[in-house]
Amino acid sequence: MRILLIEPYFGGSHAAWAEGYVEASSHEVDLLTLPARFWKWRMRGAAFTLAGQAEELVAERGRPDLVLTSDMLDLPTFLGLTRHCIGQPAVALYMHENQITYPPPPGTNIDHSYGFTNWLSAAASDLVLFNSQYHLEEFFSILPGLLGSLPDFTHVDAIPTVRARSEVLPVGIDLERLVGRPEPDGPLVVLWNQRWEYDKNPETFFQALYALIDEGLEFQVILAGENFRNTPAEFVDAEQRLGNRLLHQGFSPPARYIELLSRSDVVVSTAHHEFFGVAVVEAIAAGAFPLLPRRLSYPGLIPNDYHQHCLYDDDEGLIDRLRWAITHRSEVRSMAPELATAMSRYGWSSLADRYDRRFARLGRSVDDGFDGPPAR
Repeated sequence: MRILLIEPYFGGSHAAWAEGYVEASSHEVDLLTLPARFWKWRMRGAAFTLAGQAEELVAERGRPDLVLTSDMLDLPTFLGLTRHCIGQPAVALYMHENQITYPPPPGTNIDHSYGFTNWLSAAASDLVLFNSQYHLEEFFSILPGLLGSLPDFTHVDAIPTVRARSEVLPVGIDLERLVGRPEPDGPLVVLWNQRWEYDKNPETFFQALYALIDEGLEFQVILAGENFRNTPAEFVDAEQRLGNRLLHQGFSPPARYIELLSRSDVVVSTAHHEFFGVAVVEAIAAGAFPLLPRRLSYPGLIPNDYHQHCLYDDDEGLIDRLRWAITHRSEVRSMAPELATAMSRYGWSSLADRYDRRFARLGRSVDDGFDGPPAR
C-alpha cells in the first residue's frame, strides 16, 4: 500500500521515528515534512503548507491509500484542504505527545487551543495510535474535564467513540546502530541523556549526585542531553561541583552520542512528565542499567521482574537506588544485558511488521465500507 507520512515538526525523536519507518516498512512510504522550529506555528499553519506539498506529490505519485501523521498537524484542516486531490484514504494519527497534558513552563498557563487541535485531529482519524498505555490513559482521562468546560456543544459523548478506535503502538527506534560495550574500567558511570528542560527535572538529578559525593562515593558522570537554553544554571554549577568526575557535558553528534551510551553503566531519569522515553530506551539497549521513577510511562518500559531494582518512589528512593548501584557495580552490570535484550521489542526490526500489518488492516477496513469516524 502507499502511505503518506506527514511530520510538521521534523526533528529529534519525531524525525527519527518517521525516517525509521520509511526505511523499515515494506509499504511505499512518502514523507512530507517541515523544519523542527516554531512548534506553535507548525500546529497552526503547517496544514496549509503541507497541503500544497501533498497536492504536488499526489500529481507525481498518485493518491495514497493511507495518511499517517503526527500530533503536530491540524489534521481536520489538512484533510479539508486536500480532499480534492487525495480522495478518501484511511487516516491514522500518531500521538508522540499531546498539548493537553504536557506541563507548561513554570509561571505560565496552558493554552488549551493546541490541545483542542489534538482532540479534533483524533476525532477526524480512523485510527489513533499512542506511544504508551500511560499516554493513552492520561489523554482520555483529562478530556471530559476539558470538553466539559466549554460553553455548549461540548461533544463529550464523542470521547468513548474516539477511544474505541485508539490503540497503543510503541515508538520504533533504530537500535541496530548501537555498539557493544567496551570492557568496563574505572568507577561506575552515571548518564543523563534527556533534554535540559523543566519537565525533565534535572535539579533533582543533581541533588542526588551531590548527596552521594558528600558521602565520599566514587563515580563519574556523562551529561549528554540537548540544551535549549543559553546558559542553564545547572550546567554551570555541575561543571564546578562535579569537577574531574564529569566525562562529558553537552549535546553530541550521533556517533559521539552512541559512544557515550556505550560507556555508561547507569541511566537516570527524574522526569516530571514522560509520554514514552526514547532516550531511556536507547541507553538501556546500549547496556545502561535504568533508575527511573515508579510513575509516568516508565513502569511500562521495564519488565516487571526488574521493577524492584530499577524503579524508585521519591527523591530519597533515587539516592538509595543510586547508592546501591555505585556500591554493587557487578550486580548492576550482570542485570544490564538482560534489560538490554528486553528493549529489543522497541527496535524497528521487531515493530516494522506490526506497523505494516496494522496499517494494511486499516486500509482494508476503509475499502470494505467503513465509513469513517462518527465524530467527524
